[in-house]
Amino acid sequence: MTDYPILWEWLTFAVRWAHVIAAIGWIGASFYFIALDLGLRKPDGLPEGVRGEEWQVHGGGFYHVRKYTVAPPGLPEHLIWFKWDSYATWLTGFAMMCVIYYAGAELYLVDTAILDVAPGIAIAISIASLVFGWVVYDLICRSPASKSDTGLMLLLFVVLVAMAWGYTQLFAARAAFLHLGAFTATIMTANVAMIIMPNQRKTIAALKAGREPDPAYGIQAKQRSLHNNYLTLPVIFLMLSTHHPLAFATDYNWLIASLVFLIGVCIRYYFNSYHAQKGVFVWPWLAALGIFGMIIWLSTFNSLQTTDTAQADQPLEEMRFAGGPDFDKVQELLGYRCVMCHTAEPLWEGIASTPKDVSFDTGRDIARHAREIYLQAGISRAMPPANITYMEDSERQLIADWYENAVLERK
Repeated sequence: MTDYPILWEWLTFAVRWAHVIAAIGWIGASFYFIALDLGLRKPDGLPEGVRGEEWQVHGGGFYHVRKYTVAPPGLPEHLIWFKWDSYATWLTGFAMMCVIYYAGAELYLVDTAILDVAPGIAIAISIASLVFGWVVYDLICRSPASKSDTGLMLLLFVVLVAMAWGYTQLFAARAAFLHLGAFTATIMTANVAMIIMPNQRKTIAALKAGREPDPAYGIQAKQRSLHNNYLTLPVIFLMLSTHHPLAFATDYNWLIASLVFLIGVCIRYYFNSYHAQKGVFVWPWLAALGIFGMIIWLSTFNSLQTTDTAQADQPLEEMRFAGGPDFDKVQELLGYRCVMCHTAEPLWEGIASTPKDVSFDTGRDIARHAREIYLQAGISRAMPPANITYMEDSERQLIADWYENAVLERK
């Protein structure tokens, strides 16, 4: 990593790109088949064993799709399996975890103010937590709680809330959110690899042997597939959240992450109900908006509370951030807390170019990026990563006061 920084940067980009491509394929297939399953019609005259059918038009042609309750009477010659989209998504995601968070554990994974451990121990905890997640989830799904879909979902939500809090006690804030996403994504892929695919193979083996397949295999696989469907949107949020410090770098980040799962459930419930022709409901969207409002409110509660954060959204062209004693102090602060990375020639080992082309070499540079500095290091703790340069709360407050005073002066 440190010997070939440019190559490592491109490797990071390639792995991230591959992960996004694989995820698009998996999510698209998952959403399509859930919608297809819920939208099946049951006209008269369907063959025995057929649960429903649907006619679709796309790409200039018509498709006639039928679903069998358990399995068709005979095994077709050509059968398409859907598994590699899921496997590729997890494999590329884990590769990205290795390239960014494991290889750069000192910078991105470990925050000594939260848990002072060696990078190797932090990596071991990370991997163990992913295995732990699948084991606990699978045990719950095999327990008597699985007889009630609602009860099972509530119990699983409790586990997710506990893990959201737990990760924030182990890793740097950005890494904590990413790990909660990886924790959930591991469960989803393991559902495919450990339950859905094996059950489908058992069904096919029964058909080849001339036996009637056990309907329980399909019921179990469908339940896990439905879980995957409801977990997809929160995972996407968690993976993208690393770009939004007000989500991951505030005191109630674990609660924000937990509430995101409820938003995902509301949105998927709406679309699943729509595809099942149960009517169009307004309340899921109202609930999602209400929860999102709560998330925004929670993001303002931290040890660096401010009363004028709304001004951050105003145009900055006419604001005068440069000049005055506060600016001099902020410039000096950034000089020994941030400039080792945010400079034309970064001094931090392994960083080949200025992160996101944000440089603090001159006063004009600092004034130009005042809003980003305020959000990333003033009212949140996103920067420095894992607080690697030990920025103090009083210094963050200095940044927040500098920005907000400049906003007030503009009025």
